[in-house]
Amino acid sequence: MTDFLTLPDAPRLTLANLTVPACLIGAEGSLVSLSLTLEGGKIVTGGDPGVTIDMKRAMVFPTFTDMHTHLDKGHIWPRSPNPDGSFMGAIGAVGADSRASWTAEDVRTRMEFSLRAAYAHGTSAIRTHLDSAPPQDAISWGVFREVRADWAGKIDLQAACLVSIDNVSRDGDFRQTADIVAASGGVLGTVTYPTANLHRQVDDFFALALDRGLPVDFHVDETLDPTVNTLKVLAQKVLDLHFDAPVVVGHLCSLSTMPEAEALATLDLVAKAGIHVVSLPMCNLYLQDRHAQRTPRNRGLTLVHEMKARGIPVSFASDNTRDPFYAYGDMDMLEVMREATRIGHLDHSDPDWTHAYLTNPAKACGFQAPSLAPGAPAHLVITRARTWAELFSRPQSDRIVLRHGRVIDRTLPDYAELDPLMETP
Repeated sequence: MTDFLTLPDAPRLTLANLTVPACLIGAEGSLVSLSLTLEGGKIVTGGDPGVTIDMKRAMVFPTFTDMHTHLDKGHIWPRSPNPDGSFMGAIGAVGADSRASWTAEDVRTRMEFSLRAAYAHGTSAIRTHLDSAPPQDAISWGVFREVRADWAGKIDLQAACLVSIDNVSRDGDFRQTADIVAASGGVLGTVTYPTANLHRQVDDFFALALDRGLPVDFHVDETLDPTVNTLKVLAQKVLDLHFDAPVVVGHLCSLSTMPEAEALATLDLVAKAGIHVVSLPMCNLYLQDRHAQRTPRNRGLTLVHEMKARGIPVSFASDNTRDPFYAYGDMDMLEVMREATRIGHLDHSDPDWTHAYLTNPAKACGFQAPSLAPGAPAHLVITRARTWAELFSRPQSDRIVLRHGRVIDRTLPDYAELDPLMETP
């Protein structure tokens, strides 16, 4: 394939003989060929092709949407590793780290580092969760607003607050957090699990969202305990309230272990409620079913095939990056696509799973829909792979990313830049 690091700076350029997932252009099958003509930073059609380059079947995607991340936690692993790799170990390590170190400068520096990596890998839209227990809510949301403005035109950014459902009430501190979220154009979020007052807390949460006209995003049932099913409570509440703002639920690990009939009945309710689901396969594989000196038996992956069969929009996302909840990752949606395919057996399945990294998350969050149609911005990720097997067999480190039709510098930030922040609290 032509080396696009030396792509001519032509006013009109045609990339011929590309390979694209058929679902992205409304075609039948798995992969199809097409040509794209770029001019003025957009995809155009008709007229003189200009400078034409044979892409030799290189696979192309629009730039990706990563709809569930934690930019405020990212890259704290060197100073606050998870002591045992468990979920509770992660909660303890992050809590201690945030209390000791999460100043505005610390959060901003790590956020920027993650965004530089995401941009280099070909992501153009991100939703991040922000730990929002006071007083951290004022600090992190202030930083987020500044970072969002700084990155405008490169990565579209959204944020959702993250608090425990036990901290949700109409009249407590969470009310002030909800005001911060609303003033910041954010998303109201919480973590649900069985509590003594779950129904009241969920009622209060939705009341605060309704009062402020906010979309909602939940961390739900991140456990393999088969008795845990707060998802059912949320889906029924959406239906009872006729809640018509976008609703996103993530994780849903316990669906994979509860009795099949209960799990499928719950999914029927989720489909009826019109809820969007985001699965986080890398983080859930890392944390779930971890026991010392015991081989894990379960993957932690939610029931994505069963969801898709019911018309539930399913997305996949990065989740955590180099922090106690997930020790690895680099904000790379091609890595997410590769690992989700392997973990969830998405191969030998429906040919349109590509929507789970592009169309579905953009719609769930309200981002601009990724497109290869004429008139769309020429934001492209091009790999040397020509087939799915080639794409998933290598990390595609030599991919090319175009923004507004121009090749960007894909140099990744050096971890050494973070060394000044990495002293153990």
